[in-house]
Parts: sequence; C-alpha cells; structure tokens
Amino acid sequence: MAKGKARKGMTMIGPTPGHRVKQLEVRTRNASGRNRSRLVEVAIKEPVVTTPGRSKSFPSSSPSKCSRSPSKYHLQGEEGVENSYVMNDPPVEPLLILRKKTQNDYIREWLPYREDFLHILLDLEAPPLPRISASLIQQWTGNFFEDSALHMVSEDAIEDTDPQDYLQTGLQLHLGHSAAPCPSASTNEAPPLSGQSQPTTAGKDGDQTKGDRQDTPTMDDDEWEDVDNIPLHLRLPVGSKHLTIIDVTGLFRAKLCPSTFDKPSTAFTFSVLDDFLRDNVECGTSGMNYYSKLRRVTSNDRYRELLRVARQWRLLKLLKWRGFQDNMNPSKDGDLVIFCAACPQPGINVGPTANLDDWKYTRAVVMDGNFKAEHMHERRPDDQVWLMDGRGFMVRNPPYQAYLKATPHITEKSSCNNHKVISQASASHGKLNSTGVGATACAWHGCFYPHSVVDFQKGERQLNMDYSLTHALSYNMTAIENVLCFYDINCAYMKNLWRHIESSDLLHLPPSLRITAGIGMWHVHGHKKECYTRYSPLFIKGAGWVDGEIIETLWSTLNIVSASTRGMTSPHRQELLDFQMNDSNFMKMIRMADSLSRKLKTARASVVLACDAFERFNKAITPEQQRNWGRQEETALLRRVHDPSVMDVFEIQLKKAPMVHAVELRLLEKSPRQGKDNGPNPSELKRLTIARRAEKLSADRSRFIVDGRIYLRVDDEFERSDESDGRTDLTLGQDTLDDEDAVSNDGYSNSSLVEVFGRASSNDPTSPYLLLPSKFGSTYCKANKLHRLVQMELELHMGQANDALHGLRLALADKAVIFRGVVRPATNYSMRTRAWQMIHSIDTSVKQCAAIYRQCRLAMIALGADSDILDRYQELQKSHLSATTAAFTQGAHDHCDSHLPCAPTAVYRIHWLRAKAAKDRWEEENELVTSEFVWVVNFFQYRVKRWSEIYMAKKLAGNRGAACYAARQQAVYDRLAEQAELIWQGMNPDDNPFHHGM
Repeated sequence: MAKGKARKGMTMIGPTPGHRVKQLEVRTRNASGRNRSRLVEVAIKEPVVTTPGRSKSFPSSSPSKCSRSPSKYHLQGEEGVENSYVMNDPPVEPLLILRKKTQNDYIREWLPYREDFLHILLDLEAPPLPRISASLIQQWTGNFFEDSALHMVSEDAIEDTDPQDYLQTGLQLHLGHSAAPCPSASTNEAPPLSGQSQPTTAGKDGDQTKGDRQDTPTMDDDEWEDVDNIPLHLRLPVGSKHLTIIDVTGLFRAKLCPSTFDKPSTAFTFSVLDDFLRDNVECGTSGMNYYSKLRRVTSNDRYRELLRVARQWRLLKLLKWRGFQDNMNPSKDGDLVIFCAACPQPGINVGPTANLDDWKYTRAVVMDGNFKAEHMHERRPDDQVWLMDGRGFMVRNPPYQAYLKATPHITEKSSCNNHKVISQASASHGKLNSTGVGATACAWHGCFYPHSVVDFQKGERQLNMDYSLTHALSYNMTAIENVLCFYDINCAYMKNLWRHIESSDLLHLPPSLRITAGIGMWHVHGHKKECYTRYSPLFIKGAGWVDGEIIETLWSTLNIVSASTRGMTSPHRQELLDFQMNDSNFMKMIRMADSLSRKLKTARASVVLACDAFERFNKAITPEQQRNWGRQEETALLRRVHDPSVMDVFEIQLKKAPMVHAVELRLLEKSPRQGKDNGPNPSELKRLTIARRAEKLSADRSRFIVDGRIYLRVDDEFERSDESDGRTDLTLGQDTLDDEDAVSNDGYSNSSLVEVFGRASSNDPTSPYLLLPSKFGSTYCKANKLHRLVQMELELHMGQANDALHGLRLALADKAVIFRGVVRPATNYSMRTRAWQMIHSIDTSVKQCAAIYRQCRLAMIALGADSDILDRYQELQKSHLSATTAAFTQGAHDHCDSHLPCAPTAVYRIHWLRAKAAKDRWEEENELVTSEFVWVVNFFQYRVKRWSEIYMAKKLAGNRGAACYAARQQAVYDRLAEQAELIWQGMNPDDNPFHHGM
C-alpha cells in the first residue's frame, strides 16, 4: 500500500516536536480467516544531534536523510556535514509498537473478578431479585427458586408476595443502584413498550401509584454526561442523560456477563451462555457454528468474545456446582468434577464397617486411547492462562510434562499378535502437538475417572497409559486392594507395569494392590488363541457379566466435539473436554437407578437359564469328575494374577502332531553331512534341494515297481475285487454314515498285512518292498546294532500316520457336510446323482487314508514300538470311519452317552467348566447389581448430607444466596435417592436393604 494513502476512518497523527511520523502497514487475519491490511501511523522520537560551530542541540530537520537504522552512530545534517551523537545524551530507544490484546490478556483481566462473580451467582439464588424473563419464570418456594410458568403461578402466591418482591409480566432491566430502579427517574419518562406494565411504588398512605415517586433524592450532576455518538436506533430523546457504568459487577447482577472490564462494550446474557453450553454438550455445536447462529439475530462480530466468555462461564458453573465459595485455597486434583455413583467409594457410599476384601468391592476400570481428539501445535505455547488445570478429568500439565521428560519409552516386541497399538506406538506426527488422548473409566458403568485423561505425543505408548492408570487408582481407593483392569493389549501391558512403576519416582501404587488383567470381549478375539481363556471376562472371578468395551461408547459422543478442539489453545481444549466428560458422568448419575433396574432384570432371568444349562452337564458326569474339575478351576482362579497361563485348563490342550515332511526335515538336520554345507544349520536352499531329490527318488521307485510288475507279470495279491455295486451304505434318512467296505473290501485288513510282512524277504528280488528295518524285525535290528535306523523309520511312520489321520478327519467332515447340505436337500434325480458322486469320491479318499494308517501301525509293531506309542496310535475300527450329521450343542445333556469324537472326556470337561463359569458370572452380576443399588442410594444421601451442612453454615453466616442454592441442591439429590428407592421397592416389595444415615 502506498504511503500517505490512509484508509477511511484512520486517525492521522499530527506534527509533534522532537518526533517524526511514520506509516506502517500491518497485516492481520480476521475471524473468518481473511487477511486484512491497514496503515498505522507511529510517532518515532528523533535523535538529538550537534553540528560543528553550534553549541545548541536540535533535532534533525530532514528526517528523510537520516539513517534508516536507529542503531547507527551518525546522521547526515542539513549542510552535508557528518553529525554525531552527543555522548551524554540517552541512547535512541528502539521502535516499540503496542501489540493488540490477546484472548489470554483479557482472561487475565477477568481473574481478579472471578470470586466476585461467583458470589453474585450464588446471591442471585435468593429473593427478592427478579426471576422472570421473556421465556422463564421461577417461583419462590420458601427456601429456593423453582422453575415455573405464568399459568402455574397461583393467586395465593401473588397475594402473599410483596409487590416490590414480585415482578409482573414483562421485562425491566436496571443496571445501576444494585439492580434497583433509578431514584431520580422523571415522571415524564417515555411510555413503556406494549405489553409491559408500569412499575409500581408504595405511597405514604399505602396506596399503589404508578410512575410517581416521593422523597426522591437528588443526584449529582457529575454522575451524568452527554453522549452524542449513540446509534440512531438507541438514541434517547433530546435532552436526556445516560449513566456511565463504572462497576462491571452491576452488569453481572443484571445477568449480563461482560467480555471486557476496562471499557465494557459487549455483554452476553446468562441465557445465551447456558444455551451455548447445552448445544455444545448435547449437539456438539462448535463455537463457530453457534456464533453464526447469533449473527443471524444480532448482526455483530463477536466470535472471539463468545469463546472467551464461554471459558469463564464454564469455570463459574463448575465452581458453583462444587458446593462452596472459598476457591482461593489449594485445590485438589479432580475436585471440580463428579465420579460414578455406583462404584464403591469408602467414606462416600460405603460404610466403615464394610469388608473391603470381599470381591464385591473390587474396582473395575477400563483403559483405551482415542486418536480423534487431535491437537495442533500452538503459536504461543508459553503465553497461556490455565483456569482449571488438573481440577477436571485431564491431568495437570506441568507434572505430566516433567514425567514425560524423565521417562524413556522402551520399544518392546509383543509376544501376541502384531497389534497396531504396539507396532505404531512410536509413530511421530510432526504437525500435531497431541495425536489423541488416553483415558481410564469405570468398566461397569462407563464414568470417566477424574484426573486420569492424558495426551498422546506419538502413538499409544505404555508410559502414557501408566500415568493414567496410576492416577485413576489413587482416586477414592482407601483400603480397596482388588482391581480389575481391562485394556486392549493387556497381555503385553501387564508384563511391564510394575517394573515401570518401581523404576519411576513419579508413579505410585500400593504394593499390596492386586490387579487382575482382562481384555474386552470384542478385542480378545483379535489375539492369539491362548489369550481368550487367560484374559476374557467370562473366566475372571468377581467380574460379573461385563464386556469390558464400554469406553468405546464414550468415545462416540466425545468425538463430536473433538474436531472443534483441534485448533484451540491447550487450556481451552482441556476445559472443553473436561466439561464434556463431566456432563457425561452427570447424565449417567441421574439415570443410574433406571440403568441398574434393567441390568437386575436381565441378571435374574439369565441366572435361571445358566443354572439349568449347568445342571444338565452336571448330571451327565460322575461325582469324582465334578470334584476333580472343580479343584482345577479353583486352583487356576487363585493363581491367575501371578501366572495367567494356569487358565489354559479352560481350553482343550491339543498339540498338533508333526507331519511327515516336518519329521523328514528334522532328521535331515540331525544326520551328518559332508561338504561345505555340513553342520547343524544347513541353508534353506540345501534343505529344499534334498527334499526335491527325495521326492523324485520316491516317484522313480514307484514307477520302477509298476514297470517291474508289468515286465515280470507278477500277480498283485493286493488287488481287490469290489463285489459291491459301488454304492455306499448311506441312506437318506440316517444321521450316521457308515463305511461298510472300509475294512472288508479295501484289501488291507490286519490279517492280510501281517501275512504280507511275513512273506516279504530280502532274498526275493521281485519283491515290491524296499528293504527297511521293519522288514527284518526288531530282533534282527538290535542284534546288528541298527538302533539309529530303527528310530528314524519309526519317526517317519509316526509322521505318515499323522498325515493319514488328518486326511481322515477332513474327509469325514466333508462327507458329513455334503450329506447334510447337498444330499438331503436334493429335490430331483439329477441333483441327487451329483451329490452321490461327491460322496463316492470322498469314500475313496477315506479308504486310501485308512490303508496307509494301518500299514504304518503294523510297521510300528514290527519295529518294537512301546506301549505309549501304540496307545496313541490305536487300531482303526469300522466305527471310527463313520460320520454323524447330528448338531452338537453345548446345552445337550445326552452327549456323554453318545459317541464323541476326538477325546470326548476333554471336550466334555471344557464344556462343563465354561458352563460353570457362565453360571458363576451371572450369579455375581445379580449380587453385584443389588449392592450397587445400595451404593447409589448411599451416594445420593451423602450428597444430601453434604449440601445440608453447607446450607446450615451459609444460613448462619448470613449468606442467603449460597444457602438457597444449597437447599436447592439438597432437594435435587433427595429426589434422586427417593427415586432409586422407589425403583428398588417396585422390583423387591418385601426387601429394603437401605439404611439411612450411613
């Protein structure tokens, strides 16, 4: 912008002795994000110079010829002679431009008024101040104001109320004289608005007169001043006066919250601020959206003022809800917010005589991270004003930053699956100051723990969650030593928790605290198989029926406002998130009785079903099995805190048998070799080459045997003649699929195989069998010291038998599925024919696998296998090759008497243990919810007692407003306690477990 071209409305600075005027172009950004440039004239003090031949100092008359840098020690005078500074003159001060006030500057100006405003808020709770607005009427009950309406105000209340204390229909606003009408008001005032009644005053004779005031004191003329620059739509008639507001608390008493305090020009009504907070917590309305709404009705640019005043209003609300006015004392962490009413808190809802070692008093917490609550880097991080740092749900900032600097992050590899939380824990995001937040909440009711929400600097690192957990477990936990902690990666997290706490001076937990680790039901299935029984809440004693995923429902509501906090300052973001989480806890508190009633109804119905299912299992087993399996369960539950692997008794312990290729590789590693690849660790390429050569040798051997039979015309005594018609004995209406020819028609019965092995001789050159140790017998091999070869062949036959059994299982499963899903639903001959062709193909595979298994078992016998091996590889019977299509259900009681494949005792033991675990969890849930009803009523009664004490103290101190507010809060919690008791009595008419006056 060119010099001298000032914009419209800019004030020009005139000539000043000893100064020169300079225009500067200033670029700013407005609330809508557009760049603005304007000229600002600044008066710069001229340096004082002396010239030769002159003893008098004077300012340079040619500022344009002076050096542009004020730090130079010479200037050019009028006569072209070099001038110098007088050494005894003060140095030239650098140019200072007054910066514009920031949001933090205005908040610092507000802090001295905080206590006064809080006192005024409480004073407004008392009569006889106006309680009627354009849309809200509150009626005095004798102790406090209660919400009402015009049609609800009784005539008796109007007659019994002093006319000076009862505000008539309409709205009058008095800013001076302690919110009273001005005593010097003239009788010639402008008529009131339509629908607004005249103010009434009482005369000397007691009659009511309108617009007439007697004994009116005179006002000093110095209190009034003429103002001519009032907008036209607000200008008063000619000759009128208006009062200049000196005390901003007068605005606050009129329910107007000023945005500035030096020269207040903008104020927000209490109703607007309350409406903004309600829209923010219920609808997630951001400040910009609500400001756009206000612009439609006010046409003013007050976005920055709205954000600033909303911060102040949130703090005043929390201080008021806190329950006392003296807020200058040292604050306690999390003292401005509320916690769960149904969790056991000694001294609040749990009496001193309670046995806190009982499982019912276990604290259940759930931890998780949320990466939607991002936060950008701040432009001025050092210039911040923290209004409630650490007094809400987010932790105090300076100690947390000190902890992060003092604690190194150790990257550890997870022994479970490759979870994203662990693999990306150190992922950095340069554009973000915080990548998200981590929090700890109540696992049963979903209430955030005060002073436990932390910011993430990178990913979800363990050092962040350690800080959150330790502060959560220090909140109202006196004498409670049992904790149930749910976390998505607890299998890896709990291994290092106590080591990190012991190595840090900033983390503290009682050594006697017993923490049981758990993983939520949704996340546990993403872990490896062992984690289900070790960390699932179904197998945790004292957990009740809980899923451990309730914190995910809390993120869904918090994410609505998280987007608007991305560009806020750190204190503003902290205050908004704290207020949002406090509202979430408050809504859960007032709805807790209804929630517990639903949970109790579900628990009572589920206990009956779980007990019936367990009894059906219990009747099918012997008393000895009941005792043994019960001891296994008790031992595992007692030792799980120190060793979670003992919970593997709730899972079938089946180790996968090695296949023949795995055995071959192991034997190749053990066998001695010669050459450059010798040694215990040959290369993978060498192993692959050996395997390929072995496979090629086996194929060549098979072809040689076939060609030899054709050339020598040897009759194959193992060729079978199938006398059946090729149709398997599998009828449409049967549930059991029998393989009639599996033994009798495959040509490989036990007697024929023994005969084959007996006739095989090493002297017969036409024999199709290789000369292996099994052909000579175990006696011959021992005599000739062939122990190593015997052991190698035995391991190979065991691997081959494992392959055959695996093939049998797959084939029989396919046979049952095809018969149930294809053969039975077939509606015509074509479909049925194709289905039976599939069955015949599977029968061929079954017979082939059965023949291979029998040959392997006979070879094991010939090699002298011990009884343990032969018990593992038992003789294959005809019944083993049958497949059943009956559905196997957990609640069926007759499975023990029927055929159960694959270790029936182990399978039934697992189902018995899991059915008992489900029964125990539902019984715990029933007992726990019953106790929670008592704790909730005790919590409300504790709050009633506390507000009653505040009421009496404030009443004796003469603080009528605070006493009225305490009486109103006392009535609120009294109604909540009464509602909870009524709900309980509706479900339990003959049971009253509540004891008042805990």
